[in-house]
Amino acid sequence: MKALILPVNRDNWSQTKGYELREVAAPTLDESRDPEDARRVLLEPLYAGVCGTDKGIWFRKAFRESILHHLEQDQRDHFVVGHEMLGRITALGSEIKRAGRFHVGQVVSAESHIYCGRCPMCLAGDQHVCANERIIGVTWDGVFAEKVKLPANVLWPTVLEKIRPEVAAVQEPFGNAVHVCTPNMRGSDLSQSEMRGKTVAVFGCGTIGLFSILIARALGARKIIGIEPNAKNKEKALQCGADQVIAPSDQSAEEVRAFTEGYGADYCLEMSGFPSSLVQAIKGARRGGHIVLFGLSSGDVTIPQFEDMITAGKRLHSIVGRRVFSTWEITKQILEDRANGIQDQVWKQVLNEGKGTILPLAEFTKERFESNLLQHPKTLVSIGRL
Repeated sequence: MKALILPVNRDNWSQTKGYELREVAAPTLDESRDPEDARRVLLEPLYAGVCGTDKGIWFRKAFRESILHHLEQDQRDHFVVGHEMLGRITALGSEIKRAGRFHVGQVVSAESHIYCGRCPMCLAGDQHVCANERIIGVTWDGVFAEKVKLPANVLWPTVLEKIRPEVAAVQEPFGNAVHVCTPNMRGSDLSQSEMRGKTVAVFGCGTIGLFSILIARALGARKIIGIEPNAKNKEKALQCGADQVIAPSDQSAEEVRAFTEGYGADYCLEMSGFPSSLVQAIKGARRGGHIVLFGLSSGDVTIPQFEDMITAGKRLHSIVGRRVFSTWEITKQILEDRANGIQDQVWKQVLNEGKGTILPLAEFTKERFESNLLQHPKTLVSIGRL
């Protein structure tokens, strides 16, 4: 089968860049060789989304130790990349077939965190921070391929009559933004959203930032301000529902306060990963407000006047992935509600209505893939046929 692979080792990691399109062996279900295959399925990806994780791996700036450790542990010299997917089931393991929840031909998306179900975190309902997790496209063969094998317990049934396929393919990253906007919610009752009537500041209006603006507005946020340097993303943020978008600076917190009657935002969503942005997000939050951390930054971060954050009762929330599967339930509700216009906005503002953002796997070139990584908030790799 054709697949985009990452051929790396400790000696060549820093000297390489990008992926390679290769013919590789297709996965199979063989329960005599691996009994776990009884609980797995084979899928044909239809669309696979390209995200910031893929960009970090492409430029060798992310997941170095995780990738190299698992390649060495599994005694392999490459793996298939990609983790956002809409696909069609082509084969079922015996246990999955007996259970009857899934069937051949069914269209599904997938939670990218493969969880063990046995560790204390999983048993407490926190599968998204499983102690033994593997991540599709990072430490488990991914979805930029003509076939993929996945555990059935990470699959999410998707009804294409309710969600257009290109949007359905980005449910996983959209779910990141849902988690960002519902950091305290354990259930899926949208009436319990804490954002209703609140003020929100979004520091970084890339893909997940744009999703967050759409979701915060849908959840009833009263005022939304974006902090974004890129002119194209600034315009998209306004189209997605931000009331105002400002350029980042060491005065961003003061501008957020001015926008919120001098108090600061109820929710500051830090999406960029820049230490300076985190500092401004903390300063820009009101007393008792929430600072939600999604942007990744390596190294150390210094928080000036740290005691002020404590005495003001400001609360930090670190967000990774999605709650399994309560976040997916909320995602489904939001995307299937055509009255809120979010599907149309995702298609138009994030996916550019497919203009230049859909790349056929068989036509992969490093030049075009990298160009899309740098120019578009979201690209889809088209693989199978609907």
